[in-house]
Amino acid sequence: MAVIIALASFALILLSIGGGLFLRHWLPDSHLSGDSKDVIRLATALIGTMAAVVVALLFSSTRSTYEATNSQVARLTAGVIELDQLLKEYAGRESLELRRALRNDTALTISAIWRDDAPVTGQLLRPMTQEDTVLYKLRQLEPETPVQNAIKTRALSVSNDIEQTRLILLAQPSDSLSRPFIAVLVMWLCFIFASFSMSSKANPTLVAVLLICGFTASTAVYLILELGQPFEGLLQLSNKGLHQALGPLS
Repeated sequence: MAVIIALASFALILLSIGGGLFLRHWLPDSHLSGDSKDVIRLATALIGTMAAVVVALLFSSTRSTYEATNSQVARLTAGVIELDQLLKEYAGRESLELRRALRNDTALTISAIWRDDAPVTGQLLRPMTQEDTVLYKLRQLEPETPVQNAIKTRALSVSNDIEQTRLILLAQPSDSLSRPFIAVLVMWLCFIFASFSMSSKANPTLVAVLLICGFTASTAVYLILELGQPFEGLLQLSNKGLHQALGPLS
């Protein structure tokens, strides 16, 4: 989706450049000189300043959200590793069963969060007491020693934290950006480039510079959109750490 919007933005900017060059050719010189030229420059500077502010705010907002989500993924990975270690230390037949359930839960979580398998998402929004979950099985444990009791207490705490983090990640919208913001930004960019193309008669150098600048502006829109969807696209957060968090059962 980010690529489509960025390409549409670039196409609109190209149309605005073409429109500006057309107006430059057909409008009388009196419309583009003297006081009229000064007013056009001031209006373009005003819109350019507002566009720069909006781009900075959007980038800052999406970057903060992206970093916060990355921290939550790291927290989830650390929790899964710690829980697996606790279950390994618990020992006994229940330990192996719980660690196997943890691996199944982790695989489902990865598929749901990264939208790799759409049907899995519904399964992840499950009741907390479903019998095949790690949290349910942990609650059924009956420790036989003080050490096992302490491990169970800590494992329940870690498991609850993992579940909370998982639900937070699942509850995040696939796109955190408001589309009207992007639409208004693109509209401002079109006005700016139309004004630029009207400032001088068409020549290869002018057209080349305007095309490069238009492409650069559309890539800025693309990067902002990519940061707004951390689990999709080119800049999606890696799930390699979570995939490799749990080694073979031993």
